[in-house]
Amino acid sequence: MEADGSQSQSPEARAELEALRARVAALEARAPARHRPRARSFFAVLLIVAAAVLTPLSIVSTWANNQIGDTDNYVAMMAPLASDPDVQSAVTDRVTDAVMKHLDVKALLADVAPADRPVVDKALSRLSGPLTTGVSDFVHGTVEKFVASDAFGTIWTDLNRAAQSATLKALSGSGGGTVKLTNDTVTIDLAPVIDRVKQRLVDRGLTVAAKIPAIHTDFTVLTSDSVGKAKKWFRALQIIGFWLPLVTVVLAAGGVLLAVRRRRALVTAALAIAAGAAVLGLAVWVGRAFYLDSLPSEVSQPAAGSVFDSLAGPVRALVRLMVTLGIVVALTAWLTGGGRAATRVKTMWSGGIGAVRDAAGVTGGPVGRWVHRARLWLNWTVVVVAAAVLVAWDRPTGLVTVWIALCALFALAVIEFLDDDSTPHLAVPG
Repeated sequence: MEADGSQSQSPEARAELEALRARVAALEARAPARHRPRARSFFAVLLIVAAAVLTPLSIVSTWANNQIGDTDNYVAMMAPLASDPDVQSAVTDRVTDAVMKHLDVKALLADVAPADRPVVDKALSRLSGPLTTGVSDFVHGTVEKFVASDAFGTIWTDLNRAAQSATLKALSGSGGGTVKLTNDTVTIDLAPVIDRVKQRLVDRGLTVAAKIPAIHTDFTVLTSDSVGKAKKWFRALQIIGFWLPLVTVVLAAGGVLLAVRRRRALVTAALAIAAGAAVLGLAVWVGRAFYLDSLPSEVSQPAAGSVFDSLAGPVRALVRLMVTLGIVVALTAWLTGGGRAATRVKTMWSGGIGAVRDAAGVTGGPVGRWVHRARLWLNWTVVVVAAAVLVAWDRPTGLVTVWIALCALFALAVIEFLDDDSTPHLAVPG
């Protein structure tokens, strides 16, 4: 009976029944794959989170490899400290104290040759107050003038260039030489500065300074309980300095490609990397305050702050770079999407510039038609060039970043203004 009923159906009914069965079979075949998008989304999120977590470590490893591990970059990073007022003041006080500890004024004056007595008396006649205090002021003034001179800048640069390899030894656990690590403190021996100061004192009439023995005194570059711990990780950071940023980028790209909604994943990955960099920047800012508060009383806090800022300067520049790039990439990906808010923003942008163009009566002509065809590539070229300039800029400040962004927006506005496919426009009421 069932067969007869089936045979009695019209061809249209049988075709509809077969289509329904095929549809049910297709749905049943797709049922096992229902969980695949969830799995892809899970692993995409996992890769993006891993990239965000590795971003701060990537920045630190890049700093360790390129700034501390490279002699020229290290010297360029430390050289500006020679003209820093706080560092100059700290070095002046340190050298003056070291010289005065080895300068027994009365004993040395007793040994002055008769031929040198008039010169010494002339130099000391300008001093006021007790003899020791006057000599101390005289030495301090001499040191202060020398530290402010170009000669000190040359010595400071040479000192740091020669000390770069010793700094690496210090961080790897074996100190010695110009830079040494003792009790979690990295110091620089100011003996070359003292030798030049002694000669300056002799030239200024205090010939007894020539009898001062060789003096070795330390200027603290960095001191903290964490320095000793950093030795354990510094070599590892140098080794992975090149590979870790590459791995971070690969993880982020893998997360975006694996995601079901790639544009949204790109926005998320860019913002996650920017957030990871921002966390490192916040840690450096907070760490600076804690570091200065933990310094011993004999260490100049202003000078220590200047040294900390110099060492952390490249890290802060990389943080600003990653935060800016993350926001730019996220914003670009969002604006190129078809979301309601993004479409509204694009409509306002295009409509506003188009209204200005129409009001000015500007027609694009051949140039406008070409810009209209190449608009997508032109916009992306502006974004890529702006990002390249930001990357190539040495330690871009916030103001530099703002100017690059404004220039990029201006270029995009020019492209939008010239974009005219010669479609007839409504006449603007006069």
